[in-house]
Amino acid sequence: MRAVVTRVTEASVAIGGEVRAKIGRGLCVLLGVHVSDTEAEAAWVADRICRMRIFEDENGKMNISPKDAGAEILIVSQFTLYGDCRQRRPGFTEAARPETAVPLYEKVIELCRAEGFHVETGEFGADMAVASVNDGPLTILVDTDRK
Repeated sequence: MRAVVTRVTEASVAIGGEVRAKIGRGLCVLLGVHVSDTEAEAAWVADRICRMRIFEDENGKMNISPKDAGAEILIVSQFTLYGDCRQRRPGFTEAARPETAVPLYEKVIELCRAEGFHVETGEFGADMAVASVNDGPLTILVDTDRK
């Protein structure tokens, strides 16, 4: 599983020109599910999203967790995170099919909500316009292949 986690001052998802999800200060997470992922990977990624200390303390050091910062989370499915770019036209055979990816995407959302976060989401498989205002900018790649 791969998650591109960006600290944001705000982020939103629009579908068909209509804003469907919006957060203020927090994390915008683009989430890709690999063909071999299981609930164990979903739990590990959710733990990293919820517990990474990437908000600054009073000394300007990244010491504050999202929960302690009062962060909100926007999670958007993105199968293209498993794009294979060895050819000029990317292939996506490493991305999980919807029957596998949807339950794991939903599991990450469920686990983040269980930690007490306000979580907004995109719509799996929809053509979405994701907007975000990066804070820092700070973007972290969380990858279960690199645990």
